[in-house]
Amino acid sequence: MLSMVASAQNIFDVNWPKREERAVWLATIGGIDWPRTKATDATSTERQKQELIAILDKLQRANINVVILQTRIRGSVIYPSDIETWDETITGRAGRAPSYDPLAFAIEECHRRGMELHTWLVSIPLGTAQRQRSYGTMSVTRHHANLTKTVGGEVFMIPGQPGTADYIASIAREIVERYDVDGINLDYIRYPESQYRFSDDNLYKASSGMTKADWKRDNITRIVRRVHDVVKAVKPWVKLSSSPIGKYRSMTRYRSGGWDCYDGVYQDPQAWLRDNIQDLLFPMMYFQGDHFYPFVYDWAENRYGHPIAAGLGIYFLDPREGKWQLNDVRAEMHAARNSGMGGIAFYRSDYLTRNQKGIYDTTCEEFFPYPALTTRMTWSSDTIAPTQPTDLFYKDGVIHWNFREPMTEGRWQTVHFNIYGSNIYPVDITKAENLLAQRIPTTSYQIAGRALTKSFYAVTATDRFGNESAPVQEISNITSRPSHEAIMAAVRRHFAGTSAETSSKQSKKAQKTKTPKVKTVKPEKVKVEKPVKEKEVKVKEVKVKEEKVKVEKPKKEKKSTEIHIVDFSKYLE
Repeated sequence: MLSMVASAQNIFDVNWPKREERAVWLATIGGIDWPRTKATDATSTERQKQELIAILDKLQRANINVVILQTRIRGSVIYPSDIETWDETITGRAGRAPSYDPLAFAIEECHRRGMELHTWLVSIPLGTAQRQRSYGTMSVTRHHANLTKTVGGEVFMIPGQPGTADYIASIAREIVERYDVDGINLDYIRYPESQYRFSDDNLYKASSGMTKADWKRDNITRIVRRVHDVVKAVKPWVKLSSSPIGKYRSMTRYRSGGWDCYDGVYQDPQAWLRDNIQDLLFPMMYFQGDHFYPFVYDWAENRYGHPIAAGLGIYFLDPREGKWQLNDVRAEMHAARNSGMGGIAFYRSDYLTRNQKGIYDTTCEEFFPYPALTTRMTWSSDTIAPTQPTDLFYKDGVIHWNFREPMTEGRWQTVHFNIYGSNIYPVDITKAENLLAQRIPTTSYQIAGRALTKSFYAVTATDRFGNESAPVQEISNITSRPSHEAIMAAVRRHFAGTSAETSSKQSKKAQKTKTPKVKTVKPEKVKVEKPVKEKEVKVKEVKVKEEKVKVEKPKKEKKSTEIHIVDFSKYLE
């Protein structure tokens, strides 16, 4: 608790974490984030791909490291499946396949940019009965009618039916077996809201020894556990997550208002973390004030060593959705980071990339100015770091290194590389500002962008569990280029030498000249030409140093403090 008080007091301190979940939900239902263009021919298919590339480019510039792509929508999917049909969002017609695989394409493009892709599976809702009928023989209501229930025209999977867990797990298995995904995210893994008057109480038996509420929570947990077991059996490094309601349950001083995980919709995500059947959470914390801050610290105190990324409702920045201001979101981002939860997630992509009320600029400049790695899975079965890369050297604008990992347990296929750079040797890989790039799949890296300002480089190997090797450092005296310090020293010597040589020549000339005319000119040459030139050199040098040392980010932090201060300590019970 003392650490949290300290965090609250230093809420606006600049602290760039090297590891942090920085996620964005990318919704495909109705094409609200992507795709806006339906893939009906070669031209429109290419346009659809370019739309996604443009989104991912912006997310990469914002140093987002996790994309949660809506993959199962409402009993329909965006990849060629043997279990469920194509959703209409891709081609404009349900059941119609495009000429490419959107999920495979998205995974490849995310990995190309150093980002993880987690498939977002809407678990319990299946949409309207009419929607399900339009899917024909591929409809869940057609081939698994016993697992579904229709209430008020809306169709849901029945959590209390044992077969529901197996069905949802089969979709997760199909994805993990076919694709190089980084995570499976279970959305709407809960009982329907009360307004639907959904009930599977007929399946409840009091003789089970559980209350009806505990029985419902157990039904949801059974689905989560089954998905976990199936996925980990195929690829143990794939991360399992969910997007629960933003409030776990009511607390002594702060009530949830009935809209919470535990009592409202029968989720128990904190128990899922405790039992290691979930790797991380993305709770939907689309609230403000007393409905946000106390629950941030509740999540942080009950994460059982797992990261929890606070889901922020940035869609409320849109006047059509709400009346939130940018400072409201900034304060929540500060609180989430300083609470120690482990990350931030934005709902949703479109509001971030179109810079709603400046949220994209703020994210890039104030919160995520440097890349970050995702959290190391210390709770997993594999905590052994890969072997250290060797023989790092620079040549023609490219750094190269060697790597040889024992061909055991498939680890060779799961290793990639992180690049670090600094003007101080050796490169400190614990500092976030030194991380230049992550998830590099090859043993070379083209120096570009921010990396061009660095004199020394280091490379580490990392596996899919987040285990990172010791770095191989570049030794500057064996490289084919001088260091930053050597260049600046040469510049200083040049100016110093030029100044001394010129002053000496002037002094000798002054001694030889004796006419009064020259005497009147000589002081001007001594006082104006040379000293002024020396001063210009010195001032220029100081300015360069100031520009390199001064960082504009702290100014923005100060501005945030003046504009919007939240007394977080009152939320710490």
